[in-house]
Amino acid sequence: MSATPSEPRHVPVMLDRCLDMLAPAVEVPGAVVVDATLGLGGHSEALLRRFPEARLVAVDRDPAALKLAGERLAPYGDRATLVHAVYDEIPEVLERLGVPKVQGVLFDLGVSSMQLDEADRGFAYAQDAPLDMRMNQTAGISAAEVLNTYPPGELVRVLREYGEEKFARKIVEAVVREREREPFTTSARLVELIREALPQAAKRTGGNPAKRTFQALRIEVNGELTVLERAIPAAVAALAVGGRIAVLSYHSLEDRLVKGVLAAGAATTAPPGLPVVPEQYQPRLKLLTRGAELPTEDEIAANRRAAPARLRGAQRIREALK
Repeated sequence: MSATPSEPRHVPVMLDRCLDMLAPAVEVPGAVVVDATLGLGGHSEALLRRFPEARLVAVDRDPAALKLAGERLAPYGDRATLVHAVYDEIPEVLERLGVPKVQGVLFDLGVSSMQLDEADRGFAYAQDAPLDMRMNQTAGISAAEVLNTYPPGELVRVLREYGEEKFARKIVEAVVREREREPFTTSARLVELIREALPQAAKRTGGNPAKRTFQALRIEVNGELTVLERAIPAAVAALAVGGRIAVLSYHSLEDRLVKGVLAAGAATTAPPGLPVVPEQYQPRLKLLTRGAELPTEDEIAANRRAAPARLRGAQRIREALK
């Protein structure tokens, strides 16, 4: 959705709820809060504005996002430190900055508004564009390379695993047939192929039939789930006692992974049957959400990108034992 002059280009999802969740830890003077997914800086700017005594460390893998967010956050001076990094590199970033522990971490996962709105990035299936989908366009392979070079079995795995696409085999058969005729370069051709490959009934439900395939390619190109598997435990480990983490997910694969890490941290690891649970087996986290919190109907009406959002949070209540 392109922005109009009267409409802000980037509307942060569940902004007030995220800030409220982090507030008890981050409103302390001298607190450090990490925005693990800077994007255009909407959440970061709100954090700096609401918590005037906090320091922000924000990371993003997309150089274009860092440049734009840097301009937006410039008025906050040295309270904001922006770093070009992927969010599983947060421990190394904090070590370089001499920050042993932090009071808050915020993740807003998935593709950013800017990446969706910039047609030439190839993330959006609603407009024709080069099939790129790299969040950092200076590294890695593009979605076109995945489509044109992966063996059929590997492509089926990607679509099933990351897109939860029931018709992965049908789509891949069509892709393989077409790429032999001419390699894929743009999104419109892929969208058209998916429409033709799917049974009629599958095209009548669940929105654009290309949605799941585009999600799968994006996750594969950026290694999103592999990175997330490392990033959430690393972020939890970076929290000081009393520190809080808030994570916004946008599809079930992300949410399941986040839920698993936070639930494991909030559970006892004691063998069953112990009359008293020793300290080393006590939970390290306290969950701040019952299940996943959803955006309100009003927010979804105002910002359609909020619709699939799922928010989970936790508080560090114990140090990890060495």
